[in-house]
Amino acid sequence: MKTLINITLACCISLISVAQARPGDTVVVELAKTSKVVFTMKDRTDLETLKQYDFQALFNDIFSKLEKNDTTSVVPADTTKKVNTDRLEVTKEDWGKEDDEDDWDDRRYRHHNTRHYFNFDFGTNNFLEEGDFPDNSGAQYAVRPWGSWYIGLNSMLRTQVSQKFFLEWGAGVSWYDFKFQDDNTRMVEDDNGISFVADNLDVSYVKSKLEICYLNASLIPVFDFGGHNRKARFWSSHNSNFRIGAGPYVGYRLYSKSKLVYKEDGDKEKDKESNNFYLNNMRYGIRMQLGIRSADFFFNYDLNELFVENKGPKLNAFSFGVVF
Repeated sequence: MKTLINITLACCISLISVAQARPGDTVVVELAKTSKVVFTMKDRTDLETLKQYDFQALFNDIFSKLEKNDTTSVVPADTTKKVNTDRLEVTKEDWGKEDDEDDWDDRRYRHHNTRHYFNFDFGTNNFLEEGDFPDNSGAQYAVRPWGSWYIGLNSMLRTQVSQKFFLEWGAGVSWYDFKFQDDNTRMVEDDNGISFVADNLDVSYVKSKLEICYLNASLIPVFDFGGHNRKARFWSSHNSNFRIGAGPYVGYRLYSKSKLVYKEDGDKEKDKESNNFYLNNMRYGIRMQLGIRSADFFFNYDLNELFVENKGPKLNAFSFGVVF
């Protein structure tokens, strides 16, 4: 086994030496039926440092821990150059796991104790008027919970601060889709502001809605009682424990439009209008996340009003749903 290791490592270093110096060059050496060694070099200057490592002692320690099912960090013995042991771990949950896109992103950021991932928010949205739903007062701008969807696409980073404390931060794009309760609701804008009126054409109304798109950034402190640096996913077979977090977000309006759909003489017509509708260009609020095993849920509440002051109803938007 020692001879095999020495030959393998010699081959790896030789292959890296003759490889073109492109960032992220990788050499994969198959050792056995289910085992392999992966060397990735992003900077050719690392080559001289690698030649100083006592790989034999390092692998001896790895094999010893594998035989004992020991999941603690591997500490290389008698190496000329020290290996950062915070990054080198052998865990049973990683055995037999296939590489995927998330794993690749994880490896890229592991040396910063940070992992990258993408998430998808899907849920419903509504708004409150002075703490109450507009439905209760029969307001023309009351919306339907079913059909008023919230969608968010986010690129996130998860930084481990301590064993069970993490910061989840990043940016993304989200959409509010407010579907009005009355299908004949029309938005009318004038110098005094925005108003919602009932359209009275001799047609069959299908739906009326307001769509708003935002570019967002967020910072969510999270307590994960499982203490796993890896973000739990719906499709993952590795379940995590309970986790909870809350933090601020801020968004900038990219566009907004209204749409009124109706049928006239059997033909479907759509009245679309792209406008600012006296909407606030900025939104800011608090996001809460709750996770149990591999399922995560979110709740967003905008602290500022949807419309510019004195130009529309005093509405605070909110949304909630599932994180994929």
